[in-house]
Amino acid sequence: MERSYNIPLRREWLKVPRYKRAKKAIKALKEFLIKHMKSVNLSIGKHLNEAIWSKGMRNPPHHVKVNVLKDEEKVYAELDGFKIEKTEVKEEPKEESVKDKLKALKAKTTGAPKEEVKAEPAKDETPKEEVKAEPVKEEVKAESAKEETPKEEVKAEPVKEETPKEEVKESKSK
Repeated sequence: MERSYNIPLRREWLKVPRYKRAKKAIKALKEFLIKHMKSVNLSIGKHLNEAIWSKGMRNPPHHVKVNVLKDEEKVYAELDGFKIEKTEVKEEPKEESVKDKLKALKAKTTGAPKEEVKAEPAKDETPKEEVKAEPVKEEVKAESAKEETPKEEVKAEPVKEETPKEEVKESKSK
């Protein structure tokens, strides 16, 4: 089904501030087409869009002559005098997220399908207290001649967190 309309835009874009007028004109155009063509799935043509934005955001046209074509699924609108181009949006393949990759890897190792393998909940990654291992040397007395080299033990000591400067100043002043 193909029709031609002269769509009034001025009544709508006068209701908004100057810097929003072209956006409101596009909305008014869409509302008009939805109402008259009885379809929500719209496609506004390149030339129609450029005609609305041609004088800038503040000065859209008062009315627009439009040719509209309605298919089974979609409504195509284009400025009068231009050919209506049916554009199909091709979806790009989405990149797999890390979560999906982990599911796939887990599914390969366990032999279960991807959908059945549930991702493990993320563990709390904020460490409460860091532990740093430092070697501690024991002094050996000269009395034991059998042991010439000192022994090394690894002792785990918690690393002290730095206190903010404000707290240090407050503690000095008290």
